[in-house]
Amino acid sequence: MAAKTGDDPDSLMALATVFCLRNLRKTMCYQGYRNKLCLRSDIFLPSEICDKLVNTYMDLVHTDSNFEPQESFFQLFSDPRSTRLTRVQLREDFVRDRDLEAIRKQDLIKLHLTYCSNVSARSLKTLGCFKDTLVSLCLFGCSNIFYRKGGAPLACGEDNEEDDLANPVSRQALEKDFNFEGFGRLRLLNLGGLPDEIDVEPLLKTLTALTSLDLSGVQLARAAFLTQWKERMASLVLYNVDMSEELIGTLLELGKLRHLDVSRESRRTSKFKMTRKILTAIAQRLVNLVSLDISGHVMLDNCTVPHVKDAMGRASTEPCKSSIYPFQELKRPLQFLGLYDTTLCNVTHIPAYKVTGSKNEDQVLNAIEAYTEFRPELAHRAINQLFDIARIQHCSQLLRALQLVIAALKCHKYDKSIQVTGSAALFYLTNTDYRNDQSVRLRRQVIQVVLNGMEQYQEVTVQRNCCLTLCNFSIPEELEFQYSRVNQLLLKILEPARQEESIQRIAVHLCNALVCQVDNHHKEAVGKMGFVKTMLNLIQKKLQSRMCDQVMEFSWSALWNITDETPDNCQMFLNCRGMSLFLECLEEFPDKQELHRNMLGLLGNVAEVRALRPQLLTPQFILVFSKLLDSEADGIEVSYNACGVLSHIMFDGPDVWGMEEPLRDTVMKKMLDAIRSWDVTSRRNINYRSFEPILRLLPQGIAPVSQHWATWALFNLISVYPSKYCPLLIKEGGIALLEQVLELDSSHDDTKDMARKVMEQCENFKEEPMEINQGQEVANAQQA
Repeated sequence: MAAKTGDDPDSLMALATVFCLRNLRKTMCYQGYRNKLCLRSDIFLPSEICDKLVNTYMDLVHTDSNFEPQESFFQLFSDPRSTRLTRVQLREDFVRDRDLEAIRKQDLIKLHLTYCSNVSARSLKTLGCFKDTLVSLCLFGCSNIFYRKGGAPLACGEDNEEDDLANPVSRQALEKDFNFEGFGRLRLLNLGGLPDEIDVEPLLKTLTALTSLDLSGVQLARAAFLTQWKERMASLVLYNVDMSEELIGTLLELGKLRHLDVSRESRRTSKFKMTRKILTAIAQRLVNLVSLDISGHVMLDNCTVPHVKDAMGRASTEPCKSSIYPFQELKRPLQFLGLYDTTLCNVTHIPAYKVTGSKNEDQVLNAIEAYTEFRPELAHRAINQLFDIARIQHCSQLLRALQLVIAALKCHKYDKSIQVTGSAALFYLTNTDYRNDQSVRLRRQVIQVVLNGMEQYQEVTVQRNCCLTLCNFSIPEELEFQYSRVNQLLLKILEPARQEESIQRIAVHLCNALVCQVDNHHKEAVGKMGFVKTMLNLIQKKLQSRMCDQVMEFSWSALWNITDETPDNCQMFLNCRGMSLFLECLEEFPDKQELHRNMLGLLGNVAEVRALRPQLLTPQFILVFSKLLDSEADGIEVSYNACGVLSHIMFDGPDVWGMEEPLRDTVMKKMLDAIRSWDVTSRRNINYRSFEPILRLLPQGIAPVSQHWATWALFNLISVYPSKYCPLLIKEGGIALLEQVLELDSSHDDTKDMARKVMEQCENFKEEPMEINQGQEVANAQQA
């Protein structure tokens, strides 16, 4: 069977890199003085491996909550004799001045710092250490790198590990002496978001060899200085730079440009109008252009052909057929044309192979792809449009859409607007309409970014979107690889006393589903996280409000599931006033059938634990269970579960029955009457993964009624669901135990009759390959 698209395995290099980073002390390092991480003396790593280690390390820090950052990680690359770095990409607040200083002896060719707001003017000094080798430098969004911390910046190499936290960056202490003199090899430079106080002209004056420059958001007092690169500049980005006639004139002199970006965030912030004359001049004079972005500009109506002409023929990329008059002057179609938030994206004939806009799915996906890294404000709007496409229409490029949204959520983990729109889009992109087209790996990536969002934001909208998206997955199977993490996050959501009702309902539903069909060790681990106490707290709050809603019912259902075959969790239930809440719920909500079924199912689990049964053996509880034998709630389920609880209590014998009222014989007679009233062909809302708790009641004479209940349970299940339960009964040795029932004088005649019928049914059953559901005793409704 062929793998689904997007399900290609990671390379061995990628797997080995992640393994080493998660196990540094076992692979490359040892614990040095003061627990400092040190590289082993026999380790020598080339640049291909070192670059991969550093860049993957940054990815893990930002996307994997289970990954522990190492304080001295960058010190591992301080000596170029054993480690070689050439291409490094660092991002976000995690990066500090001392991290760059640690690698100052490396011959870096590429250094990209993005949104590193914790690096200060001290790092400008460090940059000087790379001036002889640096070819590509990005300082995008490093808003404080031209400001000092405290007093004067330290010289490159001074060791002061405490000052990063002790001395916050002072916005008044501007570093005015820095320039790029000596950076003779620098070709690509990104200074997007440079502070307004910095005069960019003298800063760049010495960089005569630049071929690519990004000055996004930088206000240019004088544009003429750009002409010093007119014979070399191939790429110029002036996003959110105020346009003027003077600046346009200067740009037209840069005849070597292949990529020009003069886009804006929004038309609403633009006073400059992009005229037909300007666009025509760009098309005619910048003949080498293959990429142009004019997004966010106000376009005059005379730029496009009449509607009748635009609607003629199939969409074409040929310049001569362009619906945009100025682009009829192009010699060939552009590779890329940014028209996002302009009227031009709506025309039919656009002379470009890739276009950003909002007209259709392709344009929207192109916009997300083009703007995610450096323009989250635009990516946010484009993802919102993708959300509408997935919700109202149909997403035809599902794999690409998912990959782009995942990339945006990873890249902007700390951007609330991206997290809100991205998580909302994922909800629709992962629902059943698209599920068959998604690989296991892709769906796991979705789960990870959703959990990242839940971890980072306690905000209502993000939490709701993330929880709803998780509901699109098969639970617990698809979430098992993040089982502990997802449970911790859901319990955290349910902690606040006044959580929004809708989020509470979804979170409890997810909690219930997560403990529904998992191994006991998973349930025990979740119990230790405070699961039982959290559910009981929710029940307590609902009781105080006198409200029996889905949260109340799901909470009891979740307790039923998590206590199945887990004595420790049953003990927690009793220790946390569980029985008191049971009685209060019975009294407050006497007619809530599903509630009663869930509560009695839970108490059946408690009753299976011999050491805990004495706590149920009180006149008050026995009378309640006896009364519930007459219940017709949810068919026979409440009566059946009440009888199950009493059957385990009776199994302990008359010696432990230390009460005068009610009499043990009276309760047993009532149990027998109830069992005989049940229809043995009743279909059940129940799912057994093992008959062991039932089978232990068979070979005994101390409580014939318990034996009778157990035999009836088996007879009912193998009669109604023979293909499911006959193999299970045979596998667990049930036939031999039923034979013992026939041999016991204490067994009732009708018990023996049922035992024979069960044995006959199994005898006649033709065994097939057994598929035993790995769940536990739980209502089907709980698994939904």
